[in-house]
Amino acid sequence: MARHDSVETLFASPTGEWQRVSPALATIHRISMTVPAIVLALVALVVTALVPDLRWIPGIVAVLLIAEAVFSFIWAGRTQRAWGYAENEQDLLVTSGVMFRRLVAVPYGRMQFVDVQAGPLQRAFGVATVTLHTASSETTSDIPGLPADEATRLRNRLTELGESRGAGV
Repeated sequence: MARHDSVETLFASPTGEWQRVSPALATIHRISMTVPAIVLALVALVVTALVPDLRWIPGIVAVLLIAEAVFSFIWAGRTQRAWGYAENEQDLLVTSGVMFRRLVAVPYGRMQFVDVQAGPLQRAFGVATVTLHTASSETTSDIPGLPADEATRLRNRLTELGESRGAGV
């Protein structure tokens, strides 16, 4: 048990608590992952009904697609809850991942620019993705599912911190 606890401390927030992303991120993932699977499953079921010689193949495909939709629906919530970030004195920490956990520390002085993006679904749910770019692709990091006002605040703060530390932001 001690070994597990020491691994968990690697992913603990140094500020005590992670800032979490919006629950709307789970809804966006559910829509973008389950709707196409359900549509394809319906197509497979129609083919099953129309082509009697191949009845079992599209039926199996439909069952697999429905199973994928159910799995994606459940997994989206877990993935959303795994995202978090913490603002430190010298860097921004971003954590993510359910099975494969990840913690990235992006030093404010190394940021080259901050990018904010929002696709049609994100805009419909009032969230955006903030991306921190550095010279190294290893420390470039996304924070998806931020409410628009928090994305604006974080972008402005990171830009200000990057400029004050002589970075390329």
